[in-house]
Amino acid sequence: MVTAAPPPAAPAATLHAVVAPVRVAPHGWTTHTVRDGETLDGIAQRYRTTVRVLASHNGIRNPGMIHAGDRLSVPRTSGSASSGSSGSSSSGSSRSAVHVVRDGDTMSGIAARYGVSLAGLLKTNHRSASSLIHVGDRIVVRGGKAGSSSSKAASRSSKPASRTYVARSGDTLGGIAARYDTTVGDLARASGISSRSLLQVGQRLRVPTTAAHAVSDTFNGVRYPAGVVGAARRNHDLLARRSVPSRTETKRLIAETARRHGVDPRLAMAVGYQESGWNQRAVSPANAVGVMQVIPSGGDWASSLVGRRLNLLDTRDNITAGVVMLRALGRAASGTDQAIAGYYQGLASVQRHGMYSDTKAYVRSIKRLRATM
Repeated sequence: MVTAAPPPAAPAATLHAVVAPVRVAPHGWTTHTVRDGETLDGIAQRYRTTVRVLASHNGIRNPGMIHAGDRLSVPRTSGSASSGSSGSSSSGSSRSAVHVVRDGDTMSGIAARYGVSLAGLLKTNHRSASSLIHVGDRIVVRGGKAGSSSSKAASRSSKPASRTYVARSGDTLGGIAARYDTTVGDLARASGISSRSLLQVGQRLRVPTTAAHAVSDTFNGVRYPAGVVGAARRNHDLLARRSVPSRTETKRLIAETARRHGVDPRLAMAVGYQESGWNQRAVSPANAVGVMQVIPSGGDWASSLVGRRLNLLDTRDNITAGVVMLRALGRAASGTDQAIAGYYQGLASVQRHGMYSDTKAYVRSIKRLRATM
């Protein structure tokens, strides 16, 4: 399954209500503008602080829910400049960049792309070799070679071709930029609009893009067969042209479907939140599709459980597939943790080999999310 950072949903009006002790920010505070797909946990890791500190300082009642566009006060890291809305930082004369994780990225791949060591990249971002990264995470890259293969730098210098994108319900400039591996600034310039513009359904944008498809052929160090990737890209392109429910509506659909099938709504919402950010257009290199990131064989299994053919490209059917799979796993597993692990790793594999390190991290993440729903 491909994990994705959850969508935000708490009012920005609650920000800056409580000030935490200054000792948690020895170098002062700066401002971070939340981008589509970011989580408070990921932001805390980036600024070397904790979710509790950020929530307290910004008056956030539900740490699991933040909105794209919210401006958060975050601790300034030693020697760094204010990140502002761009999210970039600098330290002395060393070269620094921020990479927004997209579908299929791995830490080793990001390190190779920017010409830095994997060990250094992990240390900079306070991660271990077994850490999961999620679509929308922001990875700080320091000390990259001037001649590295950053596609953003290359695209700016070579004036790349662009493609037309028609805005759909729930789209944001940040989300579209992350999907096509560009920046909000470049996307706005190409489209002749302000980077602060609110998108209208049906609005036509020009998206700077390289030859790479939005769906990579690799995820978590695994390269998938060309046939699987080809099917995933076809599904991605089909969904990109379809209208899908907003994330708020998707959350409601997950809860309703879970109740109807006797599944804990909070668990189902957490799984959908982790898997796709409640985004029906999400497609992984493994051809895991939609809100619940269901692969075709999973769709076949879910169809047999409900007694009809489920269309994974349809949001309601996709949610139904994920929910009835969770129900079946809950009945067959020895406990909730094993059922969650089975959704990610496969129950037979979990029972035979135990949970892999990334599976354990997935289970922890789902349980944290469930507590916020």
